[in-house]
Amino acid sequence: MVQPRFLFRLTLLAATAGLLTSCTGTRLALPGLRQPEQAPISDAAPAPTLQPSSSVIVDAVEKAGPAVVRIDTVKRTVNPLGGIFGRGPAIQQQQGQGSGFITRSDGVLLTNAHVVEGANEVSVTLPDGRSFTGKVLGADPLTDVAVVRVVASKLPVASLGDSNKVRPGELAIAIGNPLGLDNTVTAGIISAIQRTNAVGEGQRVPYIQTDAAVNPGNSGGPLINDRGQVIGINTAIRQAPGAGLSFAIPINTARQIAAQILERGYASHPYIGVRLQALTPQLAKEINATTSECRLPEVNGVVVVEVMANSPAARGGLRPCDLIEKVGAKAVRNASEVQLAVDRGQVGEPLVISVQRNGSRQDLTVRPAELPHEG
Repeated sequence: MVQPRFLFRLTLLAATAGLLTSCTGTRLALPGLRQPEQAPISDAAPAPTLQPSSSVIVDAVEKAGPAVVRIDTVKRTVNPLGGIFGRGPAIQQQQGQGSGFITRSDGVLLTNAHVVEGANEVSVTLPDGRSFTGKVLGADPLTDVAVVRVVASKLPVASLGDSNKVRPGELAIAIGNPLGLDNTVTAGIISAIQRTNAVGEGQRVPYIQTDAAVNPGNSGGPLINDRGQVIGINTAIRQAPGAGLSFAIPINTARQIAAQILERGYASHPYIGVRLQALTPQLAKEINATTSECRLPEVNGVVVVEVMANSPAARGGLRPCDLIEKVGAKAVRNASEVQLAVDRGQVGEPLVISVQRNGSRQDLTVRPAELPHEG
């Protein structure tokens, strides 16, 4: 019975301390004595009564949050030193984790291709605790978009917005499971759009850049606007002193890729078959001074350095040393812009490419072919 006595003593001490504090901190009012008035220390108007109000971020998260899921994966690989060599198990298991969001109430959800790449097992867990086995319907490594399906019905869904209407300075909210911390919400602004140099040249995605904190585990989760609509899929980060930069696949791009995966199991990408190089005035000057095969204008741009044999570009008349100025009606300044402009074309349909060759401008017609896909 030591503990009750100890608690009783603490209670007495606390009560005594309270009495001492009360006595020493209170001025006794005696009958007939007038209390001196205290000097005012503030003449500010009284604060208005707090009224119930809604937070934009809270409302947005309440709309989209129930449809954001955690994705756990298991990848099995053969250990070449295992088994008879006795250096670990013959089959090794690698666990991974990411995020995703449900877009159809019958169990279709989107995530990153790199989240489910090579996974033998996929588990999908909702914020309400329900867990399902997921099946990867298809994944597109070029855009990093994947579609997963679970056997369920009447699931909460996230509303999809229009990424073409996103503007720098708008509110950006990321929801996901970074570092294993489920249902984490971070917020920032749209820092930039159409980032074609976020993860290297020649990429096929014009990323949305934000300053919302994103960490490993956020991959595949939604980036939403102030109305709770998904405007992107968080996919990449770049660490920088003082702060990190995060990038999201525009939802319009993801929607197009996902629709192709649902229809045929893979995404279709047009290609023309060229290797490109960024051109600068200094580089052009050096090339002109060292070879007679190319006469390039001393400008910033993108130049063809190789044309694949029997490719659409070769059949369309493109040559090394051609300075590409336009693809379709779109002026291009670098390899990524050329790639994105080609992606906007259609397989087998004519695409006009304007080039500068030895000081003269030419319009060449190329019919993109379908890029071979894995599997």
